[in-house]
Amino acid sequence: MPPVSDAARAAHLRDIRSIVPDAIVDLRYATAHNFVGVRLYPRDARCLVHRSMAPGLRVAAQRLRQRGFVLVFWDCYRPHHVQVRMYQDTPNPAWVARPGPYATSHEAARSVDVTLAKRNVHARCPRILMVQGHCRLRMGTNFDNFTPRAYAYATTRVTLAAQHHRAVLRRAMAAGGISVYTGEWWHFDGPGALVHRPILRVPVD
Repeated sequence: MPPVSDAARAAHLRDIRSIVPDAIVDLRYATAHNFVGVRLYPRDARCLVHRSMAPGLRVAAQRLRQRGFVLVFWDCYRPHHVQVRMYQDTPNPAWVARPGPYATSHEAARSVDVTLAKRNVHARCPRILMVQGHCRLRMGTNFDNFTPRAYAYATTRVTLAAQHHRAVLRRAMAAGGISVYTGEWWHFDGPGALVHRPILRVPVD
């Protein structure tokens, strides 16, 4: 694996694949397949997280691995200018955090957006759920679904299977000390995610 940039190393950021070697990296903002509808990251963007998330992510990944699941990462560290662009597109702090003069959550590399996939399932997996040879689980909504169905503990119009899958993901992450954001089933905060910190000037590739 290529080393991270000098700026990333100075900010104590690590590539998720150095923490969870079998992680599936499917960064939606490195494509146009996101709520803004345009590519916001370079195509070769990396999933970077602060080193403080490493122990918890290892625990979560191991718990899921034992059940035949693998973590799929949709977003990790998010540069400040990208957060500004997102808020310009959707200026609703209920769904998109208002950028400020400090970094928290994704901007501080201390939150991740994740889902689950079943390992090496091909024949029975709908094409829309296939990701790098694995089959994403049905979670009730897709990524960045700005409706009440996306709430972590939603039950209305969320199947029992999807509720179960969300609970499996929450429990694994909680075992590593990483907590779900109740407004989005896919968003998880690591230690100190909400502490105000200086804005990082780190490229995402």
